[in-house]
Amino acid sequence: MEELTHLIINCLSTYYLIEVTTLVLLPLGADPNASIYKVQSSDEKTYFVKLKQDHFHDTNIAILELLQSVGIQELIPPIKTVTGTQIQQVDDFTLIVYPFVEGQDGFSCSLTDEQWIALGQALKQVHEVHIPTSLKTRIRREKFSPKWREVVRSLYTHIEAVCIDDEIASNLWKFLQENKPVIQQLVDRSEHLSEKASSRPLKFVLCHSDIHGGNVLIDSSKALYIVDWDDPILAPKERDLMFIGGGIGNVWNKPHEQKLFYQGYGQTDVDWTLITYYRYERIVEDIAVYAQELLLKPIKGNNRLGNV
Repeated sequence: MEELTHLIINCLSTYYLIEVTTLVLLPLGADPNASIYKVQSSDEKTYFVKLKQDHFHDTNIAILELLQSVGIQELIPPIKTVTGTQIQQVDDFTLIVYPFVEGQDGFSCSLTDEQWIALGQALKQVHEVHIPTSLKTRIRREKFSPKWREVVRSLYTHIEAVCIDDEIASNLWKFLQENKPVIQQLVDRSEHLSEKASSRPLKFVLCHSDIHGGNVLIDSSKALYIVDWDDPILAPKERDLMFIGGGIGNVWNKPHEQKLFYQGYGQTDVDWTLITYYRYERIVEDIAVYAQELLLKPIKGNNRLGNV
């Protein structure tokens, strides 16, 4: 951990001319290969630093630049290095620096009527943006992949051979056992819906792909920002719209919120088969991801960067 801390401090000094006075690991995000830090500098500025344990592709940064160029204000662009780049590779890590915006996310506070409308307007702009061919070919495309369904189906076979001596992991395994029939129904239903969706022509647009309450930030002046553009995708607009009313984190599940959002988004035909598919698939993915992390990896092998 100390070695990693020195790496970050040296990188910030060399490539960003930021002299660090404090560096604090924040318990944010679900990506085991990424860590988030709050950094204060000698000139009393505060920064949000993301460190990823791989070589981050600059496609996501190019998308942010594109969205900025068409006038979308609900973004927090990264800070450039002294050489003008917006990401910095250091050893086996990628470092990205943002201005630190004090505020609360959509899990912590309810959006006002104006903020719901603003979110709808911003997402509509994202979905309508024209993407140059040179960039479009670099963005992943929706394939209705069976990946997570296959992981969940294989869980029960693999986990039988794993020795579980962690309380949280044990509780998850108990939950999976007790709810096996329901989980199998979820997987089968998701597969059926994916087959229906992929069998017909669909219009693909740029989607954020994970626009739940935790990725919407409200600052002290009530301005709204869409954050965490790590995993954009070309997909039907319902890939994003499924979160509005989806109830992830037990928020964003009130009818009046959806009404306000669509007031901002504008009139549109919503494919409810797609919405349903994406909501089922999200549940399946969450089961797969948590089970992989807690049950299929040795507890001591957790490689989250904060534990290095």
